Amino acid sequence: MPHDAPSTDNARTAWAALEPVHILVYFAPEAQARYSAIGLEDRATNYFAARSAAMGAVGPGTVAATFYNFNPAAVRSVIPRAWSTASPETVLEARNDAVDQALRRILGDGAVASEAVQEAAELARTAALAAADLPHGRPLFAGHAGLEWPGDPHMVLWHAATLLREFRGDGHIAALIDAGVSPLDALVTHAATGAIKLSFLRKSRGWSREDMDAGVRGAVERGLVSVDEEGTLSLTDAGRTLRSALEERTDALSVAPYAAIGATGCARLAELAESVAEPLKAEGILPGARKG
Repeated sequence: MPHDAPSTDNARTAWAALEPVHILVYFAPEAQARYSAIGLEDRATNYFAARSAAMGAVGPGTVAATFYNFNPAAVRSVIPRAWSTASPETVLEARNDAVDQALRRILGDGAVASEAVQEAAELARTAALAAADLPHGRPLFAGHAGLEWPGDPHMVLWHAATLLREFRGDGHIAALIDAGVSPLDALVTHAATGAIKLSFLRKSRGWSREDMDAGVRGAVERGLVSVDEEGTLSLTDAGRTLRSALEERTDALSVAPYAAIGATGCARLAELAESVAEPLKAEGILPGARKG
């Protein structure tokens, strides 16, 4: 194990650089086409089924619990019906095929086998394997950690990015629960940072307007957010303190796997992952990305 222990900032930088590699699966046209081919037609079904399939044919309660800020009613509209259309094994195969096709198309066959991708894959895999020794209380991560590793370097990189993302995600949920932050609190305070629109979060997470309005009122009553005359949300001092504490706690709960590659490895992984992510962002399909 490297002697240069990584800081939470080192680990966060590496994770952030890997994030576009993982989330490609949710936006690439290859994914929608591949899921449609196995009978999963709509995006909600694709998302809930594909992300939870690593845990097996679980019920809606398990999916809603591990996804946290999605409306349980939206999950119930999809799960377990999706499993009668396609088994978890079939969904996972479709998911991997879609990622393989998308990465090959965007990066090119030469780039997916490049030394840079191979080096990034090995670094990310080393950290992900270290995470696999720490599955306790991380059910969604543990499901993905139990899957077989792919063989091609670009797919190793994607799978490792997925594991590290779900490891961090499970830790973030633990931080939310410990801080007494409900699913709607999490969404409302996120929107109040100005980073994303509340309307997008409401629709993408399956909540009704009435549900979200109630969530805003609750956050206002607890002094976490304020709302101006035009309906714009802003974090209060208490809200900013809460969000900052949540991020710090999430970082602290996510750093352990990166000790396997050290601070130097984190910096190198971030550098390599950013070079891989650049053409993915240029494709214009990831959140916040635009072609040109």
